[in-house]
Amino acid sequence: MADCVFCSIVARELPADVVLEEPDFLAFLDRRPVFKGHVLLVPREHVVTLPDLPADQRDGFLSAAQRLATAMVEGLGAQGSFVAINNTVSQSVPHLHLHVVPRTKGDGLRGFFWPRRKYADGEPRDYAARIAASLTSS
Repeated sequence: MADCVFCSIVARELPADVVLEEPDFLAFLDRRPVFKGHVLLVPREHVVTLPDLPADQRDGFLSAAQRLATAMVEGLGAQGSFVAINNTVSQSVPHLHLHVVPRTKGDGLRGFFWPRRKYADGEPRDYAARIAASLTSS
């Protein structure tokens, strides 16, 4: 879809710090992370919400999400992760995307208020490389 930012990232028309590339999915760092290392998993095909995801992609999508959640712990040293999908309401980009956010006890995240952070110069590349390296070692 021409005006979709995630489709533009998938098509490599916009830059992104990619951590996972699969035939049907792409995962990359969120530009405005809740915590550094916050990843978005998207289907390569333009799909708006989870109910729109083709049945033959559901298992692969969840499998990629599991691997990313594991990478938060193994690659970033997080104690766990927060995994979420918004459908229409609070969906800032109308393209299905699953958030995988590294979590540590006492990190300050409360409820559904997601304060955003910024990366310092060079940090996105480092976080993406650490997550990607953990994915390839699994």
